[in-house]
Amino acid sequence: MSKQNRENTSQPVASLEALAGLADYSLLDTLKRDPDATVDGEDYRPRQVFSGHYVPVKPTPIAEPEYVAHSEALFRELNFDDCLAHTAGFRRLFSGDMSGVPAPMRKLGWATGYALSIYGTEYTQQCPFQTGNGYGDGRAVSVLEAVINGQRWEMQLKGGGRTPYCRGADGRAVLRSSVREFLAQEHMHALGVPTSRSLCLFVSKTESVQRPWYSEGSSNADPDTLVSEPVAISTRVAPSFLRVGQLELFARRAREQAHANSMDELEKIVLHLIGRDYPSDIHPDLSMADKLVALTAAFRERLTALIANWLRVGYCQGNFNSDNCAGGGYTLDYGPFGFCERFDPYFQPWTGGGQHFSFFNQPAAAEQNFQMLCSALRPLLLSHPEQLQAFDQLKSGFAAVMQQKLESMFAAKLGLQTHNAELLNELLALMMKTPVDYTMFFRELAHIPESIQPLQKSFYQEPTATLMQQWSSWLEKWQSQLADGDTAELSQKMLQINPKYTWREWLVVPAYERAKQGDYTLVRELQAVLTRPYDEQSPQVEEKYYRVRPQEFFHAGGVSHYSCSS
Repeated sequence: MSKQNRENTSQPVASLEALAGLADYSLLDTLKRDPDATVDGEDYRPRQVFSGHYVPVKPTPIAEPEYVAHSEALFRELNFDDCLAHTAGFRRLFSGDMSGVPAPMRKLGWATGYALSIYGTEYTQQCPFQTGNGYGDGRAVSVLEAVINGQRWEMQLKGGGRTPYCRGADGRAVLRSSVREFLAQEHMHALGVPTSRSLCLFVSKTESVQRPWYSEGSSNADPDTLVSEPVAISTRVAPSFLRVGQLELFARRAREQAHANSMDELEKIVLHLIGRDYPSDIHPDLSMADKLVALTAAFRERLTALIANWLRVGYCQGNFNSDNCAGGGYTLDYGPFGFCERFDPYFQPWTGGGQHFSFFNQPAAAEQNFQMLCSALRPLLLSHPEQLQAFDQLKSGFAAVMQQKLESMFAAKLGLQTHNAELLNELLALMMKTPVDYTMFFRELAHIPESIQPLQKSFYQEPTATLMQQWSSWLEKWQSQLADGDTAELSQKMLQINPKYTWREWLVVPAYERAKQGDYTLVRELQAVLTRPYDEQSPQVEEKYYRVRPQEFFHAGGVSHYSCSS
């Protein structure tokens, strides 16, 4: 089948054989394989990887896989028939068994290495070899790259078994974290936030692993017990899984002259990122130096817009290291993430994340990742003074662009034509004093209430008389700032910016707990609710999912906070 035919397929893909016809492996065909890799892909022991862009790896299938869910929305976008998710071939591949995949699909997957930098500081000592050559995809194995309707997609198994980067771990993901990532990615997409996507989720009916977690009723910061959890594999989909940390890895090798081809490998991975994630942004005829400047500008634009979106919907990444920052400028790696319910600018769901990765500090964390990308690109520009000057101007301008994006976002949330810093700061102070539910407050405000009463359903406690007076005063000031015109039209705009339904961990926990028993009803119910976050849904859905967090969940381990989500 020609590439043109693959890109213009009209019949829904209903079999693995039809999906195989869409395969197109740009990464494997254009980048360098680790020269020390095994031929058969059975490369599961932790080892240093010194060169090359990827390691061929054969994923480890989970035992007796059972279907949990698939994304009907993504299937429609990919022109997949829903019946495909229930075919034997699809189940085998996306539960880790590549042995029988049809040609031209390949029988080996691949894993990639990357560097680790935390808030702008590169680390190597945490690597088992204390060199930084052991960081990478420890349990994520890509199994397919395909061009579908003109768009390139990579499909990656999360929990697909050990790779050389596993650092001694078992390479598995548990059902709990897999349910969370599966639901969160599609929720974020429905919210209008750029993100990797969820294709499908399979769980083993017989295989389990031990994981530290929280005992029932625990309020400890760290897990206090070991639990046996079913293993699962979720398949996430993105234009690529290239990270800022990958560019850092190749830049470090080039900077240290780690091997003879280190600078060439850096240039190739950068060009691959441009081809995968920026094909319509950066013209292929530009010089390499001009491409680097264009990449820096495009990434800055995407990253600042992404962070503004995170704050708009209440999302906190929790662990926004450079290896969790997609080079394509979208949300990637849903590990210790959370959504802010009771408003707190320093909300941080992960006990190991620190304040530097908290909710309102995400713009600063993003700037650090942007600076690390710039540091990785800089060696390729040193002999081009004109482009280097333009590059440095882009590098120093991040904070101003980020601020403009945040101001525009908050103005839109408030239904204002222009940003009003005084009004916003007064509001945020009141939201903390009261306190209020972040999502519910802005949703109720989007109805443009005449009094404070409708907003009170977002309050976590009864405010004092003084506080109520302050709220009434603020509401009056806000109303005076709204543009004259059709209030109903303005309200509709605000309702499309401020979602009604959000991720609430205390409602997700019962879904994955019940899933452990083989009942996936709640997972699918949550999937239906969270993929329509702006819609007015049924009274039953509203009663269950549109309410503030009950008091008993405020300090519950694994609900209000967690030390991991593996």
